[in-house]
Amino acid sequence: MKKISFLICFSIVLLACNEDVKLTFEEQHVEQNDGAIVAINYPKAKDDNDIAVKINKHIEHFLANEINLGQDEVKGISLKDAIKNFNNEYKLFKHDFADTSQQWEVSIESEITYENEHVICVAVNSYLDTGGAHGNEHVSFLVFDKQTGNRLKPSDFIKDAEGFATLAEPYFKNETKPLTIDEDIEDYFFGEGFQLPENIGFSENGVILLYNVYEIASYTQGVTEFTIPYDKAKPFLKFY
Repeated sequence: MKKISFLICFSIVLLACNEDVKLTFEEQHVEQNDGAIVAINYPKAKDDNDIAVKINKHIEHFLANEINLGQDEVKGISLKDAIKNFNNEYKLFKHDFADTSQQWEVSIESEITYENEHVICVAVNSYLDTGGAHGNEHVSFLVFDKQTGNRLKPSDFIKDAEGFATLAEPYFKNETKPLTIDEDIEDYFFGEGFQLPENIGFSENGVILLYNVYEIASYTQGVTEFTIPYDKAKPFLKFY
């Protein structure tokens, strides 16, 4: 009898773990014009559960480090403190170069591009301008495990990376369309063969692969992005 009761309890726990976690997001907007110009929009889960708390911490930690001017990731920094530090750095810059008209700027737009019972994907488009010929802009995908709130790497949701790369290469070639017949794929990957990007996310239309500026070819190449439909990508996904 005890064994049967244990099995019933185990089944209930297993079913609870596999239930679709309901999360409700609302847009957060942070803006300041006193000193450096800062405008940040991002989704925040307003649910009262551990998964929502964990996802919110991941997102805000990532955004805070997008503003960080140092080379290394800063652990435990809040978004509020990151903005304050950025503004203080700008004020020091203006103090040292009083005659400059250079205005520092941070602009970050974030949105949920996909959600199912397994994952949530947030796209973050960051623009940072602290002087120079042009500002720095890049896109990142934050993919979260819906059951745990953990952030996932591409290796966590893609199986057979080599096979997936073989699938992706023709899509890449179609997107880039070499300008001359002499241009080879190695020209994009600095003398090496095709490589998957660091940024892989999800949309309603399929799996998104995105190469930011400087990740392939030159700055003039800009952002390279393409989507592999789910009916083609599904055999290479650990869950969908």
